Amino acid sequence: MTDSRIAKVQLGGEGPEVGVQGLGCMGMSWAYGPADAGESRATLERALEAGVTLYDTADAYGAGENEKFLSPFFKEHRDEVVIATKFAISTSPDDPMKRIIRNDPPYIRQCVEASLKRLDVDVIDLYYMHRRDVNVPIEEAVAAMAELVREGKVKHLGLSEVTAGELRAAQAVHPIAAVQSEWSLFSRDIEAHVVSAAKELGVALVPYSPLGRGFLTGSFANADTDLTDQDFRRTMPRFTGENAAANVVLLEPIRAVAEAHGASPAQIALAWVQQQATVHGLPVVPIPGTTKRSRVEENVAATRIVLTAEELALLEPIAAKVAGDRYPDMTFASAGRE
Repeated sequence: MTDSRIAKVQLGGEGPEVGVQGLGCMGMSWAYGPADAGESRATLERALEAGVTLYDTADAYGAGENEKFLSPFFKEHRDEVVIATKFAISTSPDDPMKRIIRNDPPYIRQCVEASLKRLDVDVIDLYYMHRRDVNVPIEEAVAAMAELVREGKVKHLGLSEVTAGELRAAQAVHPIAAVQSEWSLFSRDIEAHVVSAAKELGVALVPYSPLGRGFLTGSFANADTDLTDQDFRRTMPRFTGENAAANVVLLEPIRAVAEAHGASPAQIALAWVQQQATVHGLPVVPIPGTTKRSRVEENVAATRIVLTAEELALLEPIAAKVAGDRYPDMTFASAGRE
């Protein structure tokens, strides 16, 4: 297996070394309908064999159930894996679909203690602020996170869906290892400001949903008809109705490039994200999510695909043509604050 393991890269100037592709674990417990626990555990093991060492979860995924599910795997391979989890999102007891965002220091401390307990570890390798509560100065929140580093509960800090200005303000308080934001052939708003700020500050980018939540793979064409009632993609504007019909057409250039490489559309979409490290000159570690070993093997193979300048040019116009927002409420993302 040694020769087939993916390359490694460092997250930020002081962050951990990880494989150039991570694994998003959310779907193993939540969001995309039922998952087979046995296959999910086997998927974790197969990813590690392939050199994937960054495993991404959050306290919000299944109300802590995802952290609990991952705990036995992490304990068995503690010295081989980098555990990334997050705080900031909770749900209203009165309305489970309503998200509550909190960044206040007492809440941060409450969250880290709960995550440590669910994960059953002494320290979290990479602790992210999952979303920004704009009512709390980011300097105050990051100072509270920095306290956790000094206390040995957390090794490195990360931010998710922040603006370039918020990243700079945070970095002035404590080194930030990584920024996690959506980045794919369908979602490129971070290129306007955040990517250049991250490069300037020596911060890595960790793209989530690099496969457009599966849409870029061709695994579904319309969430209303192709996905189960439990799948939260049915709430996302770009995957339903007329938007979905318009967006399916945009997959044609991806399929054409895939055919030229003897690859799958998913591999081309991932290769494009991986190649942004070279395009923009900073570490980029996408975290495609899957619950299947076969998909891990397909995904990691994409790290070895190099797209030509002509192919990059063919894919370039896609994002500007996408119909529909990433979320029903875009205050949940950073783009609206830039």
